This record gives sequence, structure tokens and C-alpha cells, in this order.
Amino acid sequence: MGDLALVTGATGFVGAAVARALAAAGFNVRVTARPGSDKRNLAGLNAGTVALDLADPSSFAPALAGCRYLFHVAADYRLWVPDEAAMRRVNVDGTRALLRAAAQAGVERSVYTSSVAALGLTEDGSPAGELTPVLPAHHVGAYKQSKYDAEQEVRALAAEGQNIVIVNPSTPIGPGDVKPTPTGQMILDAARGKIPAFVDTGLNLVHVDDVAQGHLLALHKGISGQAYILGAENMMLRDILHMVAIQSGRRAPFIRLPVAPLVPIAAIMEQIAARTGKTPLMTRDVLKMARKKMFFSSAKARRELGYAPRPAAMAVRDALSWFRKEGMLK
Repeated sequence: MGDLALVTGATGFVGAAVARALAAAGFNVRVTARPGSDKRNLAGLNAGTVALDLADPSSFAPALAGCRYLFHVAADYRLWVPDEAAMRRVNVDGTRALLRAAAQAGVERSVYTSSVAALGLTEDGSPAGELTPVLPAHHVGAYKQSKYDAEQEVRALAAEGQNIVIVNPSTPIGPGDVKPTPTGQMILDAARGKIPAFVDTGLNLVHVDDVAQGHLLALHKGISGQAYILGAENMMLRDILHMVAIQSGRRAPFIRLPVAPLVPIAAIMEQIAARTGKTPLMTRDVLKMARKKMFFSSAKARRELGYAPRPAAMAVRDALSWFRKEGMLK
């Protein structure tokens, strides 16, 4: 067997793809899973499983024992949370503590999965890069703020001499989206004909398996303390929905909704969610983000890592195929 690599968050969408890519590349893989977590994404994966809770530092050392590499993919990814402090304990405090524990355990190199949510945006909607200035207005919501703060902690550890490479996936879609993620749910709803309208925003879509390969490239070729955007294709939301409609035999939505009238509706949905504990279909933070085009450039990863993602149409195709196979696309 090859070098032992620990993957946190391997029961999740991106983490599972990273674990599969490592196993295919000949690594000895160890994955973390919380008791009672959904382990469908681990099916068929030849990997050891250990318990690790990012809110419990005492669980770190046993999970890291004997590992040469760490891929820290786990995060609390929700666009609405009733308790922001709980998210920060996982995404910020847990990340800092785990990476410090990795150094103490003798881990040679870590790859930290950040997000484009931690990066800045351009004012004109052109693709942003790793060095685009970050303004407070860019960090809308608890998740974006927590990922930004976590990345700053990671950069500080790297500046102190720890060997850590940062990757910033954009918006992954593809097979294995068991929850599904918010973007996967959007693809699923569009394929079911449940999205009759759209707002004028844009995203950078990328195949989840390309994100996974980007993690391996970062391990082998990345520079410690540097960040690399792992994206693929910048697309307007209307074009994404049109692509899904074509591939699923549906009529594409043609109604463009202005954002402003939706804000009070989102506020009511949040109030209901606060009472019921159920995630709202729409939030004010999501609408704020919709006013910006989330466009990013992966030029640095292409140039320095040899990163070569496939077109977004292939990512949509594979996502729909997997949803169909799993019986999620009725």
C-alpha cells in the first residue's frame, strides 16, 4: 500500500470524491466519520474509518496517527444556520486545532479545502482570482465569513512554517451528492421542472471529480501557504437551468425575477425556519449573494498545478445520470 492519507469529511460530497481519487492513485486511505453519519458515499471504498469530531480535539491524535498526509475537507456547509457560533466552532476553531494536531503528529503536508466563498469578488463581475481584494460586503452570511476566517487561520499556520496548501473549489456538481448540496438540489429541482423562474446571477460550475484531482495536484505541486481556485466554467444561472432542461427533456424557465421583491418573502421564510428548525427555501443572504456574479478564474491552478477541468455540460450530465440511477430523479 502507498502512503497513508487521512481525509476528513469523506462521507460528504467533495470529501468522498477526494478519498476515491486518492485510492485510485494508490494511496492508503483513512477516512473520518461521525457516529450515525450517512456512509453511502463510502460504499466500495477500500479505506479505514475512524471517528473524528471537529468540536472534540481529543479525537484528533488517534485519527492522525501514522498519517503522512492530511486532506481536511470537512466543514459545516449550510447557507442558513440557527446557531452561527456552532458553525464557527467547526469551520474555524476545529480547522485550526486539527492542523496544529497534524503538525504534532508528524504529518508531512496538509491540503486544506477552503472555498471560493472565502475570496473576494470583482466589482464588474469579471472572474475573480486568488488575490482579488476581499471586502466586508463580499462575506454575506455565516458560512462565507467562517470560511474566510478559517482560511486566514490556515495562512497564519503556513506562515509559521507548517506545510499546508489551500484549495478553493467553486461550485461542484456530479455523482455522489447524497444530501444533496444546495447546488445539487437546484440541479435536481430544475430537472424535475420545479424551477419556473430565475434571478440574474452567475456561478462557476465544476465537476466534483475535477475538484478531487485538483486536491491531488495541490498535494504534489502546490506551494505551501498558496491558494488555488479549483473551478471550471463561469455561467449565468439562466444558462445553467437551460442546460439542465435540455439534458432532462424539460422546458427551460424563461421568467426573470428581480431580487428586491423577494427580500420580504425570504425574511418571512427565515422567521418560519427559526421556529421549525427546517432550512428555508430562500434567505436574505442568498438573495444578497444573487446580486453578485460568482465568477472565478482557475488560471493559477491550470498554470502551476496542471489542473485541467472538463466542461460544465459534462458535470451536469454526470450529476443527472447519478441522480437518475439513485432514484432521486422521478
